[in-house]
Amino acid sequence: MNEARRFEAYDEHEGPQEEAEPEPREDSSPGPSPTCSTPAHDEEQQGCGDAAGTDGTDSGDGDDRHPAAGPDPDRPPRIPLPRPSVEDTGHPLTDPGGVGEPTPPVLEHRVLKSLLGAWALAACSPQETAAVEEHLGTCGLCADEARRLREAVGLLHPAESLDLDPTLRTRVLQGCLERRPPRIPVPEWATPYDAETARLDALLQDFGDAEWHAPVRLRWFRGDEPTSRRTTVAGVIAHLLTVDGLVAVALGLDDPLGELAADRPTPAGRTEAYWRASHYPPTRAVRAPWREQSHALVRTASFTSGGAGGLSVSYGDFELPLRDAMLDRAFECWVHAEDIAEAVDYPYEPPSGRDLHSLVDLAARMLPTVLAARRRAGLAAPPPPGPHRRLVPAGEPGRSLRLEIEGSGGGEWLIPLDSPAAVGSAEHEVAHIALDGGEFCRLAAGHVSPAEAAAGQVGDREAIRDVLFAAASLSRM
Repeated sequence: MNEARRFEAYDEHEGPQEEAEPEPREDSSPGPSPTCSTPAHDEEQQGCGDAAGTDGTDSGDGDDRHPAAGPDPDRPPRIPLPRPSVEDTGHPLTDPGGVGEPTPPVLEHRVLKSLLGAWALAACSPQETAAVEEHLGTCGLCADEARRLREAVGLLHPAESLDLDPTLRTRVLQGCLERRPPRIPVPEWATPYDAETARLDALLQDFGDAEWHAPVRLRWFRGDEPTSRRTTVAGVIAHLLTVDGLVAVALGLDDPLGELAADRPTPAGRTEAYWRASHYPPTRAVRAPWREQSHALVRTASFTSGGAGGLSVSYGDFELPLRDAMLDRAFECWVHAEDIAEAVDYPYEPPSGRDLHSLVDLAARMLPTVLAARRRAGLAAPPPPGPHRRLVPAGEPGRSLRLEIEGSGGGEWLIPLDSPAAVGSAEHEVAHIALDGGEFCRLAAGHVSPAEAAAGQVGDREAIRDVLFAAASLSRM
């Protein structure tokens, strides 16, 4: 009785039925459901058992129909059927060449003219874009207007380089350090070395075998004459590894030369010993020990809390305090990174303004000592007697040259000319040189001739020549 009422309610809801479906017979024998007995039903409801459980029970979706009742032809199937493949229909295939090509609509001239602004901003639909561009080929007035609009858009959105800003790393680190100061800060005199080694390592990380064996020519001044040495990119990294080892030894770290003995404990002597000991030319394998050593130098310098800044580092022919030696290593790392970038035809930016100022300051402070050494070697004329040319006692003001560095990292330095112990004085200024910061560093690296370096020269010509050649004499392999 209850089953009959359920069918009556269903018939009232769905409308009158032409033919009542027969009651399912109670049969325990296995066999196909009546609703799945014909091919027509198979096409309309593939897998009809999906609507109910495999055991013939209701699926529990709120449908009050009998589990054995057939599917309603007026209702869509519960599970969408798979779409037939176009290859199986017998219809011709669509040409793939025309897929995605918008068909330009037919628009009036006034409508197309009103779309020029949106077209210039790339805000039109594909169909409108196609219509406007087709119209521009036939209407000169609209083409001129479109060109002017595109130029105006270019002024609103200037083109930007895809290369990362070289100061990005410094700004990101500075922002991080402002939020959370490091527990063990890196000394200020070690930050340029940390930054330049990181920049060079970023340049090397994607190099293949061809780049590692690319020829590089190291250039420097010996006396007053330029000289050079041919090597490879891997050879340059080996050179940096061995010379950085001088600082490592001073800090008590392992010497990268190990048991090798150099003819002279100078940067050139150590490099030649490393190159000779290599059975094969240096390869990309030299990058890992160089990078590990650079990390160790910065870490060890940081652990000293800045107290080791005055520790002496021997270069064989001279010595530098640790704080200046780290700046010297940063300077050479940048110079040789430019050599490598030039060898593989890749752009390389100068250091940040703050780091470049530190490197220029180191070179300017070393100039009086180099001038005195050149004077003892007969490469610079001694100051002749006169009212303004005389040897001065230590700590006293003497004849000076004003070195003006322009651009990023610039500033002014008064270089004492007559004695390393003298003090630069504006009252005793006899000459003035103006150079760009990067150009002055390339002069100090031996990459620029002293005769071509100075952008502006005023005053004593002999003093200017001595200072320029002294700056070039700062270079070495």
